[in-house]
Amino acid sequence: MPDDRELAASYEHCRRLARTAARNFYYGFVLLPPVKRDALCALYAFMRHADDISDSDREIKDKSEGLKAWHAALDRALEGQYGGSRILPAFHDTVGHFEIPASYFKDLMSGAEMDLTVKSYPTFERLERYCYCVAGTVGLCCLHVFGFRDPSALELASKLGIAFQLTNILRDIPEDYSMGRIYLPQEDLDRFGCTARDLASNAASPAFIELMRFETNRAWQYYSEGSSLLNLINPDSQAALWTLMRIYSRILEKIEAIQYDVLAKPHPALSRVEKAWIMVRAGAGLWKPERCLRHT
Repeated sequence: MPDDRELAASYEHCRRLARTAARNFYYGFVLLPPVKRDALCALYAFMRHADDISDSDREIKDKSEGLKAWHAALDRALEGQYGGSRILPAFHDTVGHFEIPASYFKDLMSGAEMDLTVKSYPTFERLERYCYCVAGTVGLCCLHVFGFRDPSALELASKLGIAFQLTNILRDIPEDYSMGRIYLPQEDLDRFGCTARDLASNAASPAFIELMRFETNRAWQYYSEGSSLLNLINPDSQAALWTLMRIYSRILEKIEAIQYDVLAKPHPALSRVEKAWIMVRAGAGLWKPERCLRHT
């Protein structure tokens, strides 16, 4: 285990990283008690490093080797060996303190590796597995920090993570396409008569709009199914989770407001003021579980 000085420095590094890089998540982090806030910062730092390797401009071979090295560092960190990393001492302390299963991080790493080799998904079933790996696992890790007793919370946390990832996918279609990635399932593209040409366009075709309507409704279903998690976590974490749910579901509302044309610029996003206002409302107790869902 790290000494007190090393651990304090590691947590401080993770806090700084989360403040500067966690564009949406940090607004929820702020509302947590300090110990839980620090824990999520440590988890975010670990996950962000894996994501940065996967999304870097390096060659595929180099990125693959980078992820393998980070995976090996994960295994060593879980044994208390940090190799001088500024992230891993706080990460290991968090995993132990909140009893987070190591399998979540191994699945997360598998998802990061998928982004190196998988450029499209034939079915939603395959995409759902990817979403679980890169985001459902995040929901499960956060759940252990939030605190829960009812085992049904596990499935709901995974569903919310998938809802967030589907929202990101729908928002980022042009950016992902420019990197050679198509996350929309091929079976759905075929169903609505869409091709790669539709995704490469600067404006949405009627077929693309109908496809997006379908995918957006699918994402809303995950929000609807996962929203009852708010009632299953510890009270001191509910405002934080509501903030995250509201920020991400608001992005989905913005996609609907622009008639699903995410191909036009700029893509739908919340301003800092909008996110801060959501956080303030939550912190003041001015939130309701159902306000994360559409048309409420």
